[in-house]
Amino acid sequence: MRATIQLCTYNRAHLLERVLDGCFEQTVAGDCYEVVLVNDGSSDETPAVIETARRRATCAFTVVEQANAGLARGRNAGIARARGERIIFIDDDVLPAPVFVEEHLRSHERRPEAIVRGAVINTQSFERLPTPTWTLANYSANYFWTSNVSVPRRTLERVGNFTESFVEYGWEDIELGMRLRAAGVRGIFNRFALAFHYKPRPRPSDVAGMLRQARAQARSAVQLRELQPHWRVVLATGDDPLRRKLHRAARKLGALRGLERSVGALSGERALSGRELAAARALARETYYAELDAARAQREPA
Repeated sequence: MRATIQLCTYNRAHLLERVLDGCFEQTVAGDCYEVVLVNDGSSDETPAVIETARRRATCAFTVVEQANAGLARGRNAGIARARGERIIFIDDDVLPAPVFVEEHLRSHERRPEAIVRGAVINTQSFERLPTPTWTLANYSANYFWTSNVSVPRRTLERVGNFTESFVEYGWEDIELGMRLRAAGVRGIFNRFALAFHYKPRPRPSDVAGMLRQARAQARSAVQLRELQPHWRVVLATGDDPLRRKLHRAARKLGALRGLERSVGALSGERALSGRELAAARALARETYYAELDAARAQREPA
């Protein structure tokens, strides 16, 4: 089998059905690829969506059930069941275009040992997709970003899978990417291996989740730097003395409290305005740096 689309899901039944349909609606023959889905302990309607997908599947479709354990362990469980020569990673909020698998395989034919980064276009709706044309406005500098990336399975066997000590949100794919880069694996980009990333405009009720994610990402950032003490990690995580000092000073001047008051007053089930969204993102950024300081202090030897 030439390729495996591997994805993990957790409580995104409202998106998963459309994502799986996209995985099945590919231009390549159904016998040359498969889909391996890991259900990471979902408690919503995900089981019903999976059963519907089994009936619709046009290629081999494998489902792995596990208690909620995080993305790194879920990815590894999916890799263990994969049969494809190449594994194409996506997320459960990413809708692949019909030529998605075909284009990943085309790139691997040209560069068999490389990882292939596909193009990602953000969308606020899977029902009203933007023009499927990648531009520099959608550029990401990530070397290995599992929203849309493929890698030869034998390369993972050589370099190793995801580090399962990452149990919270963030950086597990960056850490694997660092090891791939250190092993000399070349990365190439194919703008036609396209996928749409569901990114609706946040509502007031989404802010609490943004802050939880920022705290988890900060704790994972400290863990990443311990595993990979590299300047690329410093740039990616923002974990450098100058930025930490600047954000610490801003918090002392009351920036965090002011943003908390401003954003905390938001209410209603509506999309945030541009100014409100900027304030929510600023609050998430200050929350990230506050948690980064706390996580670093907790890990420093007494």
